[in-house]
Amino acid sequence: MLMRSILLGLFALCMPLAQAATPRTVHVLVALCDNAHQGIVKVPAGIGNGQDPRTNLYWGAGYGVRTHFDKAPEWQRIGSEKPTEAHILERVIWKHRDSLVYLVADAYDGRNIREATEDLLRFASGAGTDSINVAGQRIGIGGAAQLITYVGHNGLMDFQLEREFPRKDKRTREAIILGCISKRYFTEPLRTTGASPLLWTTGLMAPEAYTLRDALSGWVLREAPEAIRERAAQAYDRYQKCGINGARRLLVSGW
Repeated sequence: MLMRSILLGLFALCMPLAQAATPRTVHVLVALCDNAHQGIVKVPAGIGNGQDPRTNLYWGAGYGVRTHFDKAPEWQRIGSEKPTEAHILERVIWKHRDSLVYLVADAYDGRNIREATEDLLRFASGAGTDSINVAGQRIGIGGAAQLITYVGHNGLMDFQLEREFPRKDKRTREAIILGCISKRYFTEPLRTTGASPLLWTTGLMAPEAYTLRDALSGWVLREAPEAIRERAAQAYDRYQKCGINGARRLLVSGW
């Protein structure tokens, strides 16, 4: 009995270390801002061309995902490529400097916002599992990622889904949906996938990368959803000057 107790104690001590050594992936789907193909309030042409990720509002501009995370000291870019899918114009990969968390971001052609929206739900359901080799480390993407994130215009304000995305397995995934009024529009589709809403919105918003960055800082540390939501609200208020109470009403967690 004594030996069994000792072994159980050692096993319990080793479990957190094993979990910490397991890579986790955030897969971010960015629907590039597109004046011509999305039902948005028009932005300057230079940042509203959905076929040019280099200067796009949600990708290459100052607070776009690629630019903002490239400048974030806690993230190190370790790769960039062009995926095989024609509607994904660029993929960039970062690794968190202090943990085995990888961030994979895909820039979707603005004309293909439907594909970005459907991929969000498809991956959240556990479908579309895939992996990539990054510096000798095999990491899961798509339905194999632990956190699926969408950044951009809420396409469900413009079109309806033509199918459902039912849960494929028993794994628990989380989702962040940074687009206008995403909770109202995505509640039923996301519930079908079996994923948990870590962060989404109740009103109009600017889906720029600082909100995601600060939310991920909490996710990396395995903080509770409410703590992650508070980080996101603080960031949104800091950049948008909307008042912290307004930011807390906008950015919510859970159903």
